[in-house]
Amino acid sequence: MNITTAMTSVPKPAPDLIEAFRGLPTSVISDNLARLPGAVGLRPFHRGSKLVGVAFTVRTRPGDNLAIHKALELVGPGDVIVVDGGGDETRALVGEIMKTIAEYRGAAGYVIDGAIRDVAAFAESDFPCFARSAIHRGPYKSGPGEINVPVSIGGSVISPGDIVVGDEDGVVSFPAATAASLLDAVRAQIAREEQTIISIREGRYQGSYGKS
Repeated sequence: MNITTAMTSVPKPAPDLIEAFRGLPTSVISDNLARLPGAVGLRPFHRGSKLVGVAFTVRTRPGDNLAIHKALELVGPGDVIVVDGGGDETRALVGEIMKTIAEYRGAAGYVIDGAIRDVAAFAESDFPCFARSAIHRGPYKSGPGEINVPVSIGGSVISPGDIVVGDEDGVVSFPAATAASLLDAVRAQIAREEQTIISIREGRYQGSYGKS
């Protein structure tokens, strides 16, 4: 069945702007996005490195990975392969071989609203992978699918070119156009929270955190 490709590549902001979000907590980023966006139900399967990159999106029918194979022919450095698999957990959409292909292409990681397999290979790797679950059953490879269209990942809409950040708390995304102002707000909140922790340790805390 047909795979529709809306774009063969996605626009990327300046690399230093993307990289500035590496190591910033997804919890604080989420706070500064009105605590609204963020994929629900996904967890990290890799060894622990942070995910930072630009969304290269895939929508496929549940349990089918033909569109992901097509996307792997197109992705480039810094792309996060974001897969809307409908949240289906009955068949794995990627495994060790597709992880290796993505790494070879320079992709930044996987975000999959569905299942994976070959968990040991991901657990031993720093290549980021967030998914719902793991299962040994393999996928269908017949399509249909779409590449670089807006997708829904755990209730969060992610568009091609959005910046995607992931850590131990989960995955959050936002439009590249808002990245610079968001970065300033996140850094400011981190600084405030650091001062709050200092005040607690020094016995000066007056309950201000509960009002923020």
